[in-house]
Amino acid sequence: MYLCSKIMKICVFCSANQQIDPDFFALTSELGRWIAQEGHTLVYGGVNCGLMECVAKAVHDGGGLTIGVIPQIVEKNGRISQYVDVEMLCDNLSDRKQLMLDQSDVCIALPGGIGTIDEVFTVAASATIGYHTKRVVLYNMKGYWDSLVALLDDLQARGAIRGDWHSYIGVASSLDEVGELLAKL
Repeated sequence: MYLCSKIMKICVFCSANQQIDPDFFALTSELGRWIAQEGHTLVYGGVNCGLMECVAKAVHDGGGLTIGVIPQIVEKNGRISQYVDVEMLCDNLSDRKQLMLDQSDVCIALPGGIGTIDEVFTVAASATIGYHTKRVVLYNMKGYWDSLVALLDDLQARGAIRGDWHSYIGVASSLDEVGELLAKL
């Protein structure tokens, strides 16, 4: 396993759904354990289901710290994870994204849906125009992000992306590759 020499706050974007590939849960648990072992802090959406709950439980069980950024509607519906150590309540999803970005050094996107894609592109788009220099890493579990990578390559080839999209978005197919990318930051 590749070790990071710098302690970081790592934001994880991911699915809150249970009905996804079981292998994603195993790989997410591995990531959470690694975050805790390395002494990093998890910043995440604070929900008590899906990969969000999985990564938080793994970090918590490993002795790591979790920061949950929780929209009021999640709190109102009683869906806050028991593994949130520090609660940051917010008004809506836009506030949540900004708070998660403000609280983190880097972001990792695990398998997810529309919300996760929105989060990835919010981070990347704001970096392209100079709001920050943070990167987002697509953890490409079992090729999950292959079609998104192909789309980005196509947009790049068509001249729709200024510069190289890899400057803002990294792609890792294993936990070792995630560690290698984070070590370069």
